[in-house]
Amino acid sequence: MQKRFVSFQQLRQQPTIVVDSVGLGAVLTLAHWRGAATPELLRDDTSAGSVLRALHAPHTPGMAATAVTANHFDVDGFVGVWSLLNPELALRHEQLLRLTATLGDFRELDWQSPYARHALQLVCWLNAKEKELFYVPFGAPALRRREDEASAEKFEWFLPRFQEVVENPEAARAVWEPEYERVQLATAVLQGPDATITRYPAIGLVVVRAPAPLPYYALFGPTAGFDMVLGIYDGQRYEFEYKYTTWVDLESRPTLPRVPLDALAAQLDARERAPHRWTFDGVTDTGPLLRLAGKSLGKAQRYADPDQRPIHASSIAPGELEQLVVAFFQKKYAAIQAKRYWTWAEIKAAGQ
Repeated sequence: MQKRFVSFQQLRQQPTIVVDSVGLGAVLTLAHWRGAATPELLRDDTSAGSVLRALHAPHTPGMAATAVTANHFDVDGFVGVWSLLNPELALRHEQLLRLTATLGDFRELDWQSPYARHALQLVCWLNAKEKELFYVPFGAPALRRREDEASAEKFEWFLPRFQEVVENPEAARAVWEPEYERVQLATAVLQGPDATITRYPAIGLVVVRAPAPLPYYALFGPTAGFDMVLGIYDGQRYEFEYKYTTWVDLESRPTLPRVPLDALAAQLDARERAPHRWTFDGVTDTGPLLRLAGKSLGKAQRYADPDQRPIHASSIAPGELEQLVVAFFQKKYAAIQAKRYWTWAEIKAAGQ
């Protein structure tokens, strides 16, 4: 029977599948959120990946429900909802949709994939139309609205229009091309002589040196399999980030738990002579940043691309900063074993 999208407020009014969210009363949860009740055989790195696994297992308890919902709009959740509503199309385009969801949530793009360009086009189209017609991610509070209520309007607009861009992206070139070109140019910079990438596998850190801050779809491309990124830019500008890969339950590989960044910020402050202080987000933030703060950033700004926010100059030399960051995490992780499916309680205990 054909499934339909319902707003999150309607969750308990009928048997409902919940995608990329958690909610009491769901007959089936398909989400990679930490601790979500996704059936073990359907666990995947992305929520859309769990949906696609469920489409291969249609007799899974709860899959007969005709109502589908999510409590927010993003690329991964949208692809999951759309796939449940369009199962034959979704399975036909499974690899493209998997890459699109990964790019949307983790900002990791494998340019070697034959689907890379198409996936980037889809994500750029979704991003552009979302900003043009609605509000930016994490922007609902500024409109004095709840995300679980306001996002339903996004689903209702995108769901009937996504198929055309999946099957004929050229029809929407005018929409996706500006961001797509920006990412391609940034990727070329990252692959050029003025950028270097250094990996520290034991602690899951990638250090990216580049002339200037980059959009995430370029910056995080070479960081697949790693969970922390330190950007070092000309002018002694720095930004550290824990990737979203350590907020969710990854199925494909073990991870190290996030640790609080307050002690690292204190170390940096003790050496800093610039007029700003080092600030940090808590471990439960979707993508905690450590950066020199001028004016504090809102969540929408922190989610936006690094080249869209101010990054202030530090007095600490690049080599010294890299050594401090690497040494901090080497010490923190020395006695911790990577594993799958950390609980938030375990993460907080490991941080202590």
